[in-house]
Amino acid sequence: MQITTLRFGELEIPEEKIIEMPKPVLGFEHLKKYCLIEREDSEPFLWFQSLEDPATAFIVVNPLFFFPDYRIEINPKEIEELHVSDVRDVETYVIVTVPPDPVKMTVNLQGPLLINTETRLAKQLILVNSDYGVKHSLWRRRDRPGSGDTKKKRLPLIKARR
Repeated sequence: MQITTLRFGELEIPEEKIIEMPKPVLGFEHLKKYCLIEREDSEPFLWFQSLEDPATAFIVVNPLFFFPDYRIEINPKEIEELHVSDVRDVETYVIVTVPPDPVKMTVNLQGPLLINTETRLAKQLILVNSDYGVKHSLWRRRDRPGSGDTKKKRLPLIKARR
C-alpha cells in the first residue's frame, strides 16, 4: 500500500505491517488503520501513523522504557477482542504529548495502546480503576530513562528516512 504522510512523505507499507483498530483511539474514531514508523533520530520513540489521514501520527513509546514498574490489569474480555492466543504477543505503547518545552513532555499511562503482534489488531485500553494519569511527566522521575526491559518481540517497523 502506497501512502503519503505529512511528516514522512511517501511510504510503501507492506500489507503485513498494517495495524487495524476495530475500536480506534479516542477522538479519532474514523481512523482504523495504522503502522509503526521508526526513526533513528527519535529513539526510543516511534510514530503511530494513520494510513487514512496523512496528518495524523501519534508519538508513542514503550512505557517500560521510562517506567519499568508500569503494570496494567486487563479484563479477559478486553484482550479477547485482540484475538490473543499468547499474552507475550501483545505490545504496549503509550501516547506521548510533546509541548514546545520538551521538559514538560507527558505520556498517557491511563490509555495505553495494545497491539497483538501476530494478528496486528490493536486497541486503546482505558484504565478506569488506576492511579495512572493521562498527563504523566516523563522527566519527574527518580529512575533514569532506559532502565526498563523493552527487549521483547517487536512488530516489524517501517523505517523512515530523515
